[in-house]
Amino acid sequence: MFFSIGIKDIIDILLVAILLYYSYRLMKESRSLNIFFGVLIFIVFWLFVSQILEMRLLGTLLDRIVSVGAIALIILFQEEIRKFFFTIGTHQRVRAAVRFFSGEEKQTHTREDIMPIVMACLSMSKQKVGALIIMQRSLPLNDFMRSGEQLDARISQRLIENIFFKNSPLHDGAMIIAHKRVAAAGCVLPVTHDMNIPKELGLRHRAAMGISQETDALAIVVSEETGNISIAFRGAFQLRISAEDLERILTEDSF
Repeated sequence: MFFSIGIKDIIDILLVAILLYYSYRLMKESRSLNIFFGVLIFIVFWLFVSQILEMRLLGTLLDRIVSVGAIALIILFQEEIRKFFFTIGTHQRVRAAVRFFSGEEKQTHTREDIMPIVMACLSMSKQKVGALIIMQRSLPLNDFMRSGEQLDARISQRLIENIFFKNSPLHDGAMIIAHKRVAAAGCVLPVTHDMNIPKELGLRHRAAMGISQETDALAIVVSEETGNISIAFRGAFQLRISAEDLERILTEDSF
């Protein structure tokens, strides 16, 4: 028996293959790969029983399990599903299309906006003063700002260093910079539970990774133990970067 395959069928197969591939990558990154394979095997078995062998009793039973299991999968993989849609929504081309249709202008930072941040990080690095600075990009961080003290102040090296001074009441939290202003300080951020993060990295690094996984913000970390400057962006670290590298990254990017 021969099957006639048209263009629509080929596109259908390619789209399913792409969906499975990205699901595989997502599950591999989140250490849920074994669960993914188990679900995939169950689906193949269900289709084989109900569609090919046409076993009515077993097929009906599996149909009921699948109908309830869909809700269970959403609960089980809620973090992965959220990350999947977040990745789509923050894709550069998607954001560009949103800006085009909404008339939103792409915000850029000049060297005068960036240098106070770079110089403050360099100074705190030399003195081994811990700091966590969050640069808002296209996604608003209002919920995280409300967890700290609202400032709405001009960006300056002295202000940043004073906030993260060891005796300052705001030095333990995160500073959020938005719309070329220091929007808030002492903010509480989500902490990642990723087991792949090196053990020598502390709570500030985990908070930086957490905010970079949940939003498109760029997080700058100055280590209190080593004085190293690192950044977290889109769920990835760049560790032990120089002040020149930090200036280049902030200059090339747009917030």
